[in-house]
Amino acid sequence: MATLPPEPILPHGPAPDAAAPEVLAEALVALHGQAAALALLARLAPEPVEIGGELGMVIVRAAPWQRALVAQTAADCAAMMESGLAALGTLTRRGQDTSAPALVLWREFHAARAAMVSVLKAPATEPA
Repeated sequence: MATLPPEPILPHGPAPDAAAPEVLAEALVALHGQAAALALLARLAPEPVEIGGELGMVIVRAAPWQRALVAQTAADCAAMMESGLAALGTLTRRGQDTSAPALVLWREFHAARAAMVSVLKAPATEPA
């Protein structure tokens, strides 16, 4: 997590389209689709995901800077998951066990997801 306040990290001006609540929710659903594939490779049960209800309301109530930060983190996680799943696919095609490296990638995803949720649930005040 960055130690700087959000204003020097995020671009100024209107929030990008990726931070719109409905676009952000779609990105999180896609990210959790990748996580479900990863869970199978790690020999974990996939988690049910519903980006709606309480989390959907949290996304809508979040400040634009919070949604922008989560959108960027979700994009970074998607890139990490895409390359990680490709590497795990190579291991699978070679007949090697993917459970250990998949579990490591799962833990990275889990930590990033927890950080995104904590950013969204933080008080939605505008940065000074």
